[in-house]
Amino acid sequence: MLRVRPPWSASVRQLDERDRQAALAICDRDPVTNVFVSSRIRALGLEPGRLGAQVWGHATGGRLESLCYSGANLVTVAATPDAIVAFAERALRQGRRCSSVVGVATEIQALWALLRPHWGPAREVRSVQPVMVTSGPPLVPPDPGVRRVRPDEIDILWPACVAMFTEEVGVSPVTGDGGASYRARLEQLIRSGRAFARIEDGQVIFKAEIGAVTPQVCQVQGVWVRPECRGQGLAAPGMAALVAEASQSIAPLVSLYVNDFNSPARAAYRRAGFTETGRLMSVLF
Repeated sequence: MLRVRPPWSASVRQLDERDRQAALAICDRDPVTNVFVSSRIRALGLEPGRLGAQVWGHATGGRLESLCYSGANLVTVAATPDAIVAFAERALRQGRRCSSVVGVATEIQALWALLRPHWGPAREVRSVQPVMVTSGPPLVPPDPGVRRVRPDEIDILWPACVAMFTEEVGVSPVTGDGGASYRARLEQLIRSGRAFARIEDGQVIFKAEIGAVTPQVCQVQGVWVRPECRGQGLAAPGMAALVAEASQSIAPLVSLYVNDFNSPARAAYRRAGFTETGRLMSVLF
């Protein structure tokens, strides 16, 4: 049974637009690690109706110090030990609404220890997910065949994205709403010039998208090489092409996070110029 002293509970509140600058300042302490939450707040603000989530703030001595994004993902930002206990208490009172808990590994280890007796067992726990970043230029020649995907190519990209998601997450994105929300997000990324691929004879050979974006950082997601083309050294040049373009036209730093057990991917990212700067942890339901 989680027992929390009243001062901790009282120090957590749901943030609103008046807290926007303070919340972004906390995110900017580590713009690479916090790019997801920062990008959401910058784009949509702190009104839950627009954001599709709540952002909780934990204060110490009246000053906002830690954040927790509570939406489809539960994501901590700069969570102190006291904040972790308070966020856990708030999350348990609310009930689980998220499909994952994500954040700096040390923070999520402590948070999950409090949530696990009530929310467990998890479908999967990924305890070590290195955060990697590069500012370019890439260390290998970019693949000249990798380019931005055109809006009329969504039906070519779609099967590759479904395959990647299913392989990475362990469930298909077409369950539930038939993939409508996932496809809508993909269409948005294509329209905004944030979907990249090498396409040959109507098939995707390599692809990746830029998800979260702030003025400082953009985060790569959905990296995938066609199964029959793996082992041919396509990932590093493909990532190099993405980095070369994204660092010039989207944000100066290009980041991603990867499972520690995915040795081929980590090696490809290192060849493309990425270095490890931190560690996340994810709990999947």
